[in-house]
Amino acid sequence: MIVVMGATGATGNALLRSLLALGIPVRALTRNPHRPVPGLTGAHLPPVEVRYADATEPHSLRTAFKGADQLFLAMANGPEQVELESRVIDIAADTGIRHIVKVSAPAAEPDSPVAVSRGHHAVEEHLRACGLPHTILRPYAFMQNLLRLAPTVGQGLILGTTGDAPCNHIDCRDIADVAAAALTRPEIAGGVHTLTGSEAVSYPDIARRLGLLTGRPIRYVDLSPDELRDHLVHRARMPGWLAEHVTEIQRLAVARPETPTTTVADILGRPPRGLDAFLAENRDRFRREDGPDPDRRRTTGSR
Repeated sequence: MIVVMGATGATGNALLRSLLALGIPVRALTRNPHRPVPGLTGAHLPPVEVRYADATEPHSLRTAFKGADQLFLAMANGPEQVELESRVIDIAADTGIRHIVKVSAPAAEPDSPVAVSRGHHAVEEHLRACGLPHTILRPYAFMQNLLRLAPTVGQGLILGTTGDAPCNHIDCRDIADVAAAALTRPEIAGGVHTLTGSEAVSYPDIARRLGLLTGRPIRYVDLSPDELRDHLVHRARMPGWLAEHVTEIQRLAVARPETPTTTVADILGRPPRGLDAFLAENRDRFRREDGPDPDRRRTTGSR
């Protein structure tokens, strides 16, 4: 039995669908027992267990992990992430989980300039210390996060602080497919896998591609880190830690030029999903014209 934490999130839900397609027994965990888990409709799907579990409630985790042998661990970034994920790992070890696939982050180093990446490093170290067999996935920016740019794209703008630096993006569905491979193919399990799409693309180039896609001019506006942080906090109403995180990861792309890896293709035997295909798939989302006033330079989300 494979337990999927974050079964309602973009990556966790995509993994759920991948495992269901393979006919693998799955236990989907959700913090909201009244919220339906997407993808669990259809007469031909194999049975799926849906369980309530919250990382702040150890008893719920013990109940959810009972009888399972593998765990997919993906939690939202946040100030309490190290504490919560470390607790999940400890309880998983105590309840008989024999393999954990953890979604981490690039630059997961003790001295990383990105605070969230330092946190992921701490969790990775905790996972190693507990002695459980594990697989670490370090995906770059999710293509799905680009959808958060839709309001300003609708007004002809993309805001950021990356300049012309190339940025890696990856479709969450590819992360999920790699996770499914790690959970079902022993030769893939273990090690650290850095995941990207097939190309690194700058934000000015994304603006150009979206302009061609939507039939209207889209321009990239490069802000200073302080300007971006200020707009995220005061215009997009982001929590301070999240605004800092968005700024840090964008500046890291400038400090450390990003290049794609071949890991997805090596593991899956096919190329990763392309950025142009993802943008075209979501063309209607980017064509909306009801975004905020561009003069306010409001931005949402992260890379």
